[in-house]
Amino acid sequence: STPVRNVESPEQLKKLIKDLQALSSNRLLIAIDQEGGRVNRLKERFGFPPTVSHQYLGDLNNADSTRYYANKTAVLLSDLGIHLNFAPVVDVNTNPDNPVIGRLERSFSANPDDVTKHASIFLDEHRNNGVIGAAKHFPGHGSAWNDSHFGLADVTDTWDDLELIPYRKLIEDNILDVVMSAHIFNENWNEDHPATLVPEIMTNLLRDELGFTGLVVSDDMQMGAITEFYGTEIAVELAINAGIDLLIFANNSVYDPEIASKIIQSVVEGVRVDRIDEKRIIEANKRIDALHQKLTEP
Repeated sequence: STPVRNVESPEQLKKLIKDLQALSSNRLLIAIDQEGGRVNRLKERFGFPPTVSHQYLGDLNNADSTRYYANKTAVLLSDLGIHLNFAPVVDVNTNPDNPVIGRLERSFSANPDDVTKHASIFLDEHRNNGVIGAAKHFPGHGSAWNDSHFGLADVTDTWDDLELIPYRKLIEDNILDVVMSAHIFNENWNEDHPATLVPEIMTNLLRDELGFTGLVVSDDMQMGAITEFYGTEIAVELAINAGIDLLIFANNSVYDPEIASKIIQSVVEGVRVDRIDEKRIIEANKRIDALHQKLTEP
């Protein structure tokens, strides 16, 4: 069964976002997964314009086409009041049979330089329209043979350093504000946990080695790669300590109306008993504030 979504039409969504903002004393970050193609929350049947996939744009390999479609998406999101788009996908298409990336046409290319080129344009057009893009899924989901939505995606024998090239270049070019983690397992990184929960990946590699200073968000913490192996409290504790600044609980594969208050309670308790480093909470808040600041700059 398909989880109930809260998108019915452009007018309804714009009003919903405006109403949510009015309920909060602080400006809310409104986020969406709007890649285009198969991963597209703003569907034609709800009255939104048609979209194309990353693979379609990568196959065309025309910078003007990518700019046109990225601009179209960013203008639409900005008009709706959405500031954060969990896209582009910068996974390199090293395994075209990957059920959650390659087969869904979510990767621009098997060539990391082409991935970087199109992702740069995508991020640039979003930023020009007051929308922040997020590169995903770090450190690279392209080689996986199974889907982390439904269990552990093991890339121990398939992951390659070339999957870091888009991140390295986007960070060097100072165009990357947000990175989303991957729930992929590689025993060369850690024998027990997927990348989202591994400080050697989310902090040592991403921040210390690649020099990323922006915001790190988790992929959905209710995906099978997390929920099948961890209780919520442990997963939250490991993720924050690993270097995740913003936790995503999509709340649709598993629905819990109390999810936000439960997670807040779990974080507060984790800090109280010294299982979550309080310095990480302070760092994360500073990065969230810095992202808000970028959104208010002209």
